[in-house]
Amino acid sequence: MADAPALPGTMVDRHGRAIRYLRISVTDRCDLRCRYCMSEQMTFLPRSALLALEEIAVVAERFVARGVRKLRLTGGEPLVRRDVGELVRRLGRHVGAGLDELTLTTNGTRLAQHAEALADAGVRRVNVSMDTLDPALFRHITRHGDLAQVLDGIATAKAAGLRVKINTVALKGWNEDGIAPMLAWCAAEGHDLTLIETMPLGAIDEDRTDRFLPLTGVLERLRAEFPLVPDAHRSGGPARYWRVEGTDTRLGLISPMTANFCDGCNRVRLTTEGKLYTCLGHDDAVDLKAALRGGGLPALDAAIDEALAIKPARHHFRIATGAAPAVARHMSVTGG
Repeated sequence: MADAPALPGTMVDRHGRAIRYLRISVTDRCDLRCRYCMSEQMTFLPRSALLALEEIAVVAERFVARGVRKLRLTGGEPLVRRDVGELVRRLGRHVGAGLDELTLTTNGTRLAQHAEALADAGVRRVNVSMDTLDPALFRHITRHGDLAQVLDGIATAKAAGLRVKINTVALKGWNEDGIAPMLAWCAAEGHDLTLIETMPLGAIDEDRTDRFLPLTGVLERLRAEFPLVPDAHRSGGPARYWRVEGTDTRLGLISPMTANFCDGCNRVRLTTEGKLYTCLGHDDAVDLKAALRGGGLPALDAAIDEALAIKPARHHFRIATGAAPAVARHMSVTGG
């Protein structure tokens, strides 16, 4: 490859926010079908439409060269993509050399097979999406998932030296009574826990209004049961944190519906087909795949600058009976 062209200026959007965080969806495919996330019968992108892993690496490395300090690999389920370990190893070489952190979000079904390799490649922390500790409810929410398989993956990750954060979507009528037990389990195991309000992304088979659970009320109930103290920790994401006093466990709350966090947004998202979205709640995107294939790094830089120029000030999520999703694409397309 020819020498890289001189880097453009600092990556700052039109609202003055410095972009330091890139989330990369390596695949829109998933081996689970969580009811709040996707329909049971999903149509996934053809493999011919996807960025090659080599192309993902080139784009990610360009973002790092331009000032991004954190990369997260997501999906879908990133560990279902063949040879994803090669991408992790390549990106892991940049940790400590321009990149502060390389992380991965997973549903945990394949974590036991990959945990040691992830740790060896430079990953130090994984987020595991797990909404309940009840095996029957877990199977219902995921439509066919095996909780024991996920718990085994978490245990293997912990043994490999990976810090584990559990991501739990708060779902009214399903897991609201299990949130306190989840926090107690995380505190006992030494894991962090982040609670997330469900977001109106993509058409699903149910009405999201039936499951929307505001985290304001959840936090009130947890504070009555646990010694929670505010924590100034920031991970580069939208969560606001509390610490369970006397433990190493942080509780994070991501509340896009009840407490908009867009003023400090420092992230953009690369889809598996090469589109760069600057906001989960908007359809505006720039095609980095076309730019890279058509004009190499100079065209890629120009496309990134174009995306920064259209990044909106905020999303406009709304959950109401009969309301259409904020955007038609599912979370698995953009990357969780």
